[in-house]
Amino acid sequence: MVQVVHELVELVLWFDALAVDFVVAVRSPLLTKVMNSVTGLGSAAAGIVFLGLFYLADWEREFELTLVSLTLSAIIVATLMGTVQRPFPPHPVCLTGSGETIAHSFPSGHAAAVTVYAMVASRSNILPTLITTVFAVTVAFSRVYLGTHFLSDTVAGVVIGIGTVLLAERIVASDRVFLFD
Repeated sequence: MVQVVHELVELVLWFDALAVDFVVAVRSPLLTKVMNSVTGLGSAAAGIVFLGLFYLADWEREFELTLVSLTLSAIIVATLMGTVQRPFPPHPVCLTGSGETIAHSFPSGHAAAVTVYAMVASRSNILPTLITTVFAVTVAFSRVYLGTHFLSDTVAGVVIGIGTVLLAERIVASDRVFLFD
């Protein structure tokens, strides 16, 4: 079993190295500007803005589901970053924030957050699912492109985002969250 896990980790690291080589090869000034522009949509500040907009628009279900999901995601991401302590990929275009705000590469909190937005949009009668999903995919790719995360960090962030929305749906449906009553 240990051998299988070791081989799986080696395979993931090999894919990560391929992804780094690929993004370094396709980088261009224009694409870098685009990626720098969209990557912030997965930040904590963007999350606060989106939550504020949902609240002000009186989109109760979207607000509650996003708030619970982002809270769970933040806890999981922070715990994994502190536990795994994976270094950043080589050849970064930029590292967002300072050394105090971004501890390590694994997992991608930006990818988790934008996955939450896409999942919430897919469950909403109000939010545009296709546009939100395109932005989520673009932000997730930007994290790898800019060299702030390995591909596996971003995939893990996406999985965390999906999982926290599924869990948040159960929590919100259980009437344990009373933000609008």
